[in-house]
Amino acid sequence: MLKINLLPVRQLKKRAKARKQLFGMFLLLILVLALSSATGVLQAQKISGLQTDIAALQKEKDSYKPTLDKIAKLKKDREELVRKTEIIKQLKTDSSLTVHTLDEVANRIDNQRMWLESLNQQGSSLQLTGVALDNQTIAQFMDNLKESPFVQDITLAGSSLKMVSGRSLKSFELNCVVAQPVKAAPEKPAVQ
Repeated sequence: MLKINLLPVRQLKKRAKARKQLFGMFLLLILVLALSSATGVLQAQKISGLQTDIAALQKEKDSYKPTLDKIAKLKKDREELVRKTEIIKQLKTDSSLTVHTLDEVANRIDNQRMWLESLNQQGSSLQLTGVALDNQTIAQFMDNLKESPFVQDITLAGSSLKMVSGRSLKSFELNCVVAQPVKAAPEKPAVQ
């Protein structure tokens, strides 16, 4: 006798195989979702920890703010003191320059042949006006001033005849630049 199996075995095998694949995909999906969820939770905890650290660091930074403000104020005060000190040094230098300039002009003038009517110094500019017996006396005075380390760039701005007590004399105007003499750099000792 012949047995005929009327059950669809192939189809049942295909269905079983499809169920196994579907079940495997479902398990894989659940596994991926579980891993994603675990990763999300870990990341959220990490973020929360970092935010806590940031808040603690911010609080610590804020606690240093008064000290930083004091340091900034001290730096500003120091800069102001340095600026004022430089101004004082400059004023001392300028005042000594005026004294030296007056001394140089007084020492180099020929009192017998000329006299000054005005001396005007503004910053590094010096203007001298006076009267001399002749042009040669003015030229000699200019040459004498050129020897001074404090007076430089002497130029004759003008010269004209002037009547003084019935005598014909030369009126002159000189423009100069005054400055502290440049100090020579100290020589370095020779290395032996």
